[in-house]
Amino acid sequence: MNRILIFAGTTEGRKLSECLSEAGIYHTVCVATEYGETVLRESRYADIHTGRMDADGIRDFIISGGYIAVVDATHPYAKIVTDNIKSAMEGMDIPYIRLRRSISSVGQGDAAVRIFESADECAAALKDTEGNILLTTGSKELGVFAGDETLKERLYVRVLPGLESLRLCDENGITGRHVLALQGPFTTEMNMAMIGQYDINILVTKISGSNGGYEEKVMAAKNKGISVYAIGCPVEETGYTFNETLETLSKICDREIGKAQKPGIILAGVGMGSHLSMTEEVREAVCSADILLGAERMIAGFTPRIEKKPYYDKDRIIPYIKEMLNEHDDINNIVILFSGDTGFYSGAAGLYDGLLKETESGALKADIKILPGISSVSYLSAKTGISYDDGLILSIHGKEVSNLLKKIKENKKTFLLLSGVKDINRLGSLLSEGDLKDVKVIAGYRLSYDDEKIMTLSPAECMGLTGDGLYTAVILNDSALKPSASHGMPDSAFIRDKVPMTKEEIREISICKLNLKTDSVLYDIGSGTGSIAIEAASLSDDIKVYAIEKKDEAVKLINANKNKSGVDNIEIIKGTAPECLGGLSVPTHAFIGGSSGNLKDILNCLKELNPRMRVVINAISIETVCEIKEVMNLYDICNDELVQVQVSRADKIGSYNLMKAENPVWIFSFDFGDDK
Repeated sequence: MNRILIFAGTTEGRKLSECLSEAGIYHTVCVATEYGETVLRESRYADIHTGRMDADGIRDFIISGGYIAVVDATHPYAKIVTDNIKSAMEGMDIPYIRLRRSISSVGQGDAAVRIFESADECAAALKDTEGNILLTTGSKELGVFAGDETLKERLYVRVLPGLESLRLCDENGITGRHVLALQGPFTTEMNMAMIGQYDINILVTKISGSNGGYEEKVMAAKNKGISVYAIGCPVEETGYTFNETLETLSKICDREIGKAQKPGIILAGVGMGSHLSMTEEVREAVCSADILLGAERMIAGFTPRIEKKPYYDKDRIIPYIKEMLNEHDDINNIVILFSGDTGFYSGAAGLYDGLLKETESGALKADIKILPGISSVSYLSAKTGISYDDGLILSIHGKEVSNLLKKIKENKKTFLLLSGVKDINRLGSLLSEGDLKDVKVIAGYRLSYDDEKIMTLSPAECMGLTGDGLYTAVILNDSALKPSASHGMPDSAFIRDKVPMTKEEIREISICKLNLKTDSVLYDIGSGTGSIAIEAASLSDDIKVYAIEKKDEAVKLINANKNKSGVDNIEIIKGTAPECLGGLSVPTHAFIGGSSGNLKDILNCLKELNPRMRVVINAISIETVCEIKEVMNLYDICNDELVQVQVSRADKIGSYNLMKAENPVWIFSFDFGDDK
């Protein structure tokens, strides 16, 4: 039976064994100690040989085993073992594959990290220092560091929990709580906890690859403000990367061998901004990142293994990730940071959808995960004691909110995410101009940072703020108006002056006949006072209304009524239809209250813009009704209805109420096209 021989001793060697087992390829794994055997996953495809061998022993073992390839996955520092394997294989017609562990560059050039060529040189330098030392270089070179009694007293050594490691600790006089017998991997947080627990001043490590935990040690030391003494690799590593090793073995075995696991892409919410507001889960992800992406302020202070970039746009991030995964086959974790919570007004959703499409198409092979963060709203709520479960939550952080003033008027508590100081200034102006000068604004400035401020402000004080930075606010409006449960605005809600207005009852019937949807685009042609436009816009923030009017006086009145009502999803267009309709969003509905004799041209234009739209026309004169009926014969229409409405209003004379008739109005409604 053809087999693969693996000389293990690293995490990569263990992962390679798992990949071969998953592919159904028989192999033997050679480990030096019994502990090395215990960390290997049991498999019917894997035999394990325990014990050290010299060059002759290795040669005999290879010949007797009938192996078709030998993989050297020993540690970069195990130079003697590698030399023995190469010597044993001289003259053999069997492929030798050196599985290369990439050596990290983290810490190089950092003043807090001193690099030494050998353990002897490092130990000599430690004699001139003070404080406790965490030694994480393993058990084999303990004698170098424990040879000096004063140095030995300061050592806390972290070794594997195997009999050989413990025996070497005992032989070198390191016992009790000075021995930390633990199996990795160790996160940055775990390293930081040990540094704090044992009052460590210096951490000693070997410079290794990402799987060796070197980056996590350096980051922990930097976070705790202690020095790192790093022993550099004695040889320049050459050979095959993990993926290249898999590809080579796939060709030798004539069988596809996949990666042990796909790289992970983590979309993480960092909270308000300070690293202290991160959840432990997010902090651990960031500290173990190979690549870190996000806004400059979020990624500052972190050092991923490969690199970090200030990218937060989907169209930039996805091509970059694909490029990096193509160039580097040792990437395990890519972390993209988002402010606040990933599920709360965050760009994480759009990026997640984009990444998911890439993975589903096969263009990207990765596992995608989302980690939540603490939102500034929940933080401000906790700081002020103001609950947000019964409040309205909105965001104008990089976006516009329709009918913001109307919403604030109708809610006792409105939580608002803002960007810089210009947003809080604009909020103050909006409240002042909208007759909300008495509301209270509680603003949180740079929440979670050392210069955090929580201020209680009036709208005027909001306008005068100058400190730039992120703000979150809650607006308290004790005089909030309860929103109506039904549509219908009284005529008294509008400024009329001398401009004609569609009266209340006719307006309600006409709007009902329009059958608007929450995302409709309505043309109000001949808008007059804007009563139809404003009431229609009030039905949904997502309705877009164009108030089209040619008279200057009426345009001014529409604008005044728009400001009074607090709705801003209306755009006023001055001009005569149909000439002024070009360039607007495609309409789904149209209300025609006045056509200036251009009814036929207007309808032709509307039908061309949307041949399936809904139209409602109001007419007062019989001549207009005749014109409508004549014009309608020119089109294919469906769902048509003609209603004549006459309203009488009570006119109080003395103690009597006498009914006074209004002019009758014809309301004609229809859809272009047919109902097939």
